[in-house]
Amino acid sequence: MNSSESARLRYIRPLTLIVSLTAWCAGAAPCQADVITDWDTKAIAVASPGALGEREVAIVDLAMFDAVREEGVEGSSPEAAAASAAATALARLHPEKAADFKTALDDYSKGLSDSHGDVAKGMRLGERVALRLCDSRATDGAGGVDPYRPRTQPGVYVPTATMVAATWPTLRSFVIERPDQFRPGPPVALASAEWAADYNEVKTYGARNSTQRTPQQTETARFWLMVGPQAYHPIARQIVAARRMKLVDSARFMASFAAALTDAYIAVFDAKYRYEFWRPITAIRNGDIDGNPATEIDPTWQPLDATPQHPEYPCAHCILSGAVAAVIESTGGLRDVPELSLTSPTAPGVIHRWSTLEAFTTEVANARVWAGFHYRSSTRVGTAMGRDIGKYVAVHFAEPVSKARHPEK
Repeated sequence: MNSSESARLRYIRPLTLIVSLTAWCAGAAPCQADVITDWDTKAIAVASPGALGEREVAIVDLAMFDAVREEGVEGSSPEAAAASAAATALARLHPEKAADFKTALDDYSKGLSDSHGDVAKGMRLGERVALRLCDSRATDGAGGVDPYRPRTQPGVYVPTATMVAATWPTLRSFVIERPDQFRPGPPVALASAEWAADYNEVKTYGARNSTQRTPQQTETARFWLMVGPQAYHPIARQIVAARRMKLVDSARFMASFAAALTDAYIAVFDAKYRYEFWRPITAIRNGDIDGNPATEIDPTWQPLDATPQHPEYPCAHCILSGAVAAVIESTGGLRDVPELSLTSPTAPGVIHRWSTLEAFTTEVANARVWAGFHYRSSTRVGTAMGRDIGKYVAVHFAEPVSKARHPEK
């Protein structure tokens, strides 16, 4: 493993999860799509919720990238190597489903056009590379104990909900140098006019019973209640398909995309738990104690949906969408893609489409305000922070692929 690889491959622990493989196994046989995007889709189908799922899919995509560019194994099938790497990584992440992954890999390999011998070599190569990657992530801090301490006074009750991703500020990243590398300055001052504007916007448009939020805005807010890799990886797969990427280019793009998203999660949770800024449901129900005469209390205010169990600032969805936009822009933007489209499990039957990346990131930011989860200033900071992380990952992910094992593929 060269220095560029070791700098970005930093992350894994086995997880025991209760997951359904019905949809995943249904797509086990090869299709016309690229092997990288096929297995990215499979990984998402079994991924854990939220940030943990993004981390898992990043490991799978990185394993495939390393497998198709590994040197020293002549005559091996690169498609078999990628599929084997993905299945091996998934078995490490979800050991209770290892037999299912093996069966799916066997079924997948039967549809490959390479000779039996080349497929067998590729399978061994992919397994070896994936295990090496998994071992390199074994002590990255993912198994750390939740250190969060709620603010309280002796004898005073505080909500006992389990916090989300409280250990992530200490995780080793894939590409960025450290979790606080892109940490923004503090949130807006409570005495400021900007705070009052933020407060009153989310109070009006993010309320569960809002009379000002339009039906379209409500749909958008519900659309972006989805979290984790299912929210963003389909966009990357559209880019791969539209550009008709070669195998190694597809592998590199998907791996850098996944690494950028996971690093964005690490960075945003570093900032969230550093500042511990209150969510709108807390602020609005306590509008009489912020010292700002322009913020009127509503002691029964509720957001459109249940507030995520982690601090508000900055907006996590915004940092992710910003990272997505920057990675895509770094590789040519939407020049080969007339529009992006996406469905959401939290808005069944709805398809959203964007002809520009700016329209995409703007919608995500608006959605989090309209859901009652975030303040406008937090969405701006989050989007900008995500773009900075995406640009950094695009430059530092790995050296350009010039000596790939199978440049003709």
